[in-house]
Formats: sequence, C-alpha cells, structure tokens
Amino acid sequence: MKEILSPLSKVFGSLFIALTWTIFIQVLLCLPGHSFPSTESFSIPGLDKIAHIIIFGILVFSWCAYLNKKAVSSRQRATFFFIVFLGACANGIIIEYIQKYYIPNRSFDLGDIIADILSSGVAYGLCNVVFSSAQRN
Repeated sequence: MKEILSPLSKVFGSLFIALTWTIFIQVLLCLPGHSFPSTESFSIPGLDKIAHIIIFGILVFSWCAYLNKKAVSSRQRATFFFIVFLGACANGIIIEYIQKYYIPNRSFDLGDIIADILSSGVAYGLCNVVFSSAQRN
C-alpha cells in the first residue's frame, strides 16, 4: 500500500491541489439539483455514495499529504491529520443541511453523511499508516 500512496502524496501534496479540490467539491456539492443531468446512467443505485466516498477520500488525503510536509514531529502530524479528519466530517454534515434548506432541488441524505465520514476515516487511517512508516524509514 505504501508503494502506491507515497507517489500519490507527491502529486496531491501541494497546497494548490488541496485548496483547488476543496473549492471544487464545495461548488459541486452546492450546485442546484437541476444542474445535474437526469440520464439513466445517473440513476445507478449507490452511484451518489461512491461519488461521496471518492471526493471526501481525496479531500482528506490531499490535505494530509500537504500537511505531512509541514509536520515536524509525529505527534504534530497526528494532530494535523485528526483536525483534517474532523474538518472533513463536519463539512460533510454541514453540506447536507445546506442542501436541505438552501439549495434548490437538493435534499438531505443521511447515507451521504455516512459515506463522507467513512471515507474520511479510511483516508485518515491510511495517511497515518503510510506517512508514519515513511517517516520512520
């Protein structure tokens, strides 16, 4: 796993990538429902959850990869990574309420929140393992 994620951390480990991805997903998640195509390919069961898993996993991984370069100690790195995880989880929850109350043709979905939190947790765990073992080597 380390062999796969270490090169990815070089690609995703810039502030530009982390900020750009964060802005991109905020815009994407706040688009009105009529902005999305209503073709049959988008009615695949669970496709929405897979999208949430991917976007939140990349969100956490990109910020952890960037912050990994800034951490001076393993304790500081762990703190940074946990803050990223909590921020991603809070973002996933808040966005669902924003969609429910403020975005036309969008709705609240507890399944999206669960997908966001699980994906953020997996990315958080992977980053802790990969970047901690890379630091030791």
